[in-house]
Amino acid sequence: MRCRHGSVLVVLIVAVTVTTFFWVPSPHRFRENEVDDLAYQFLRLHERLQAMEKESLKSSRNLGNLLRDLRFAVSLKRNISINLTDFSRWKEINNTAQHKNPPTILNVLLPHLKRHESSLYPNVLVGQQRSGVSLVFGIPTVKREKESYLMETLKSLLFELTKEEKDDCVIVVFIAEVDVMYVTGLAHDIKNAFSQDVEAGLIEVVSPSFGYYPNFTNLRETFGDTKERVKWRTKQNLDYSFLMLYAQNKGTFYVQLEDDIVARSGYYQSMKSFVLQQTSADWMVLEFSQLGFIGKLFRISDLPLIVEFILMFHKDKPIDWLLEHILWVKVCNPEKDAKHCERQKESLRIRYKPSLFQHVGTHSSLAGKIQNLKDKDFGKQVLYIGHPNPPATIKTTLKAYQKYTFERAYNGEDYFWAFSPEQGDSIMIVFNEPLIVESYIFRSGNIEHPSDRLLDTIVEVLPESNAIISIGNGIKKTEDGYFRIGTFENGIAEGKVPAALMKISAFRLTIQSKSTYWVLLSEIFIKQGS
Repeated sequence: MRCRHGSVLVVLIVAVTVTTFFWVPSPHRFRENEVDDLAYQFLRLHERLQAMEKESLKSSRNLGNLLRDLRFAVSLKRNISINLTDFSRWKEINNTAQHKNPPTILNVLLPHLKRHESSLYPNVLVGQQRSGVSLVFGIPTVKREKESYLMETLKSLLFELTKEEKDDCVIVVFIAEVDVMYVTGLAHDIKNAFSQDVEAGLIEVVSPSFGYYPNFTNLRETFGDTKERVKWRTKQNLDYSFLMLYAQNKGTFYVQLEDDIVARSGYYQSMKSFVLQQTSADWMVLEFSQLGFIGKLFRISDLPLIVEFILMFHKDKPIDWLLEHILWVKVCNPEKDAKHCERQKESLRIRYKPSLFQHVGTHSSLAGKIQNLKDKDFGKQVLYIGHPNPPATIKTTLKAYQKYTFERAYNGEDYFWAFSPEQGDSIMIVFNEPLIVESYIFRSGNIEHPSDRLLDTIVEVLPESNAIISIGNGIKKTEDGYFRIGTFENGIAEGKVPAALMKISAFRLTIQSKSTYWVLLSEIFIKQGS
């Protein structure tokens, strides 16, 4: 572009010179003052042309930035269904009572955004823009050199949520990258893996605009951290801030999580109950994990203040240190000692035990860093529910892993864990004596292994009497005498056994399709009738 504009300038100067040559009278008619005046005019024209060239270069740069952002948006649109959040909606998110003009404030705190104001607005890759919920869960995720834990984290969070709980929350995954191929690929994977939850509006996936992040090359090294670590923690602060800004109009409370955690059974109800138990309105953060920034719950109304504070010092300290400073600024008296300060902060930060979230990742998002952080307050998970079941003989084509046999699970001693099933694999429970069965439940997967579920699997029973041909409702007898009475939905099969079948001799679970995941049964309960 520069050569092109330079050429224009030269051509214009030549043209003006030529024009002047033809306009100027013959030499013998010149007067000295006319010559000086002509030179002055030419000099002024030359200065104006230089100013025009500068403006043209500036416009070219702005146009280049605009085209780059447009290419980014078009690339996203081509890969998956994307709805870019419109400008007015995002302004509405930011224009809260406490933050009357956040773009101005953010432009001061992040001056690079002045050149790209639209970079503050997110790309909404997946989701239904759900709002008005009780809990908003924020999960930032980045490209890792080694193993990614995001999918297992999402499965853990969703594992035991009831329909009512799913309708009252939203999980926002923030892909904190500007690599178009990676962002669209991961968004596509999430949409495919959790299609029902995405369609329902439970899961949203967003990413930053291309110009959101500043140049990280000139960061000052502090606290003995390497330049790479300073860059990592600085970007992390920007990621948290972006996610909190996006969550501002979505619900009542915001919960900060990470992409490499596992949730405790019943975590959702425990969190809501703990919030309702607070008799004072003074608190600022409820902690459901003692590690870093995991499991921190804030009021949505406090997020503008928190984001503003984080951005003021985003280049100086890690996020958990900044949270400590926010609490100190709010309640600590410099004239009092440290013990007094800690007592004051206890009214703002209230800890819940046992911890509801455990860190499971080994490979940090910081390249090359290995971290074996574990929350000691998390305790042991409930991995199976044991029941007394009728005496029976077990037959299965599935290969159990180590001690996790079906017999032990059936007897309420452990869970059943087997290698990946093939189509046609089955589990048979043959009762020692035929009996009346009132109901049954088979629950697959557990909180630590939420993916190891039975999905395309049917439940059949064998009545003692061969005389029964049909029991209505379209339930017919198979060639080998069984009746199909149920199927696994979302990893669970439960129901009543039709009374018309009378005494039952056996149960059979038959797997209809191959799976890449293992099989885990965490609850088996066959309830006898009278």
